[in-house]
Amino acid sequence: QVQLVESGGGLVQAGGSLRLSCAASGRSFSTYTMAWFRQAPGKEREFVATIVRNGGNIYYADDVKGRFTISRDNAKKTVYLQMGSLKPEESAVYYCAAGMPVANWGTPLGYPYWGQGTQVTVSS
Repeated sequence: QVQLVESGGGLVQAGGSLRLSCAASGRSFSTYTMAWFRQAPGKEREFVATIVRNGGNIYYADDVKGRFTISRDNAKKTVYLQMGSLKPEESAVYYCAAGMPVANWGTPLGYPYWGQGTQVTVSS
C-alpha cells in the first residue's frame, strides 16, 4: 500500500508555470505506475499524464502535450508535474495516483491509491 500527498498548487496567471509534487510513503514506490489527474467543479476526473515504474514510458493527454512534463525520483519516492503555459480552463484540483494499470492507464479505474489533491487556479 502507498500513501500520497500532493503539494505545489496555487494561484497563477494565464501563461504561467507551476510545479506539483507528490510524495509517497510506504513500500514499493518504484513498482507503481504514477499518474496525475485533474477535476474541475462539475466535471469528471480527467487524465493528465502517467509515468511507468522506471520512467521509461510516459503518456500525456493531448491537450497538455508540449506544455506539461511528468517525472519521478524513485529514491525520493516523489513524482512531479511541471506545468507551463497554463490556461484558465485548467483550473482544477490536481490529484496524484498510484497503481499497476494494464490497459486502463488513462482512466481513474487503473489507480487504487490517491492523494487528497492540490488546487490549481489559473487567472485570466
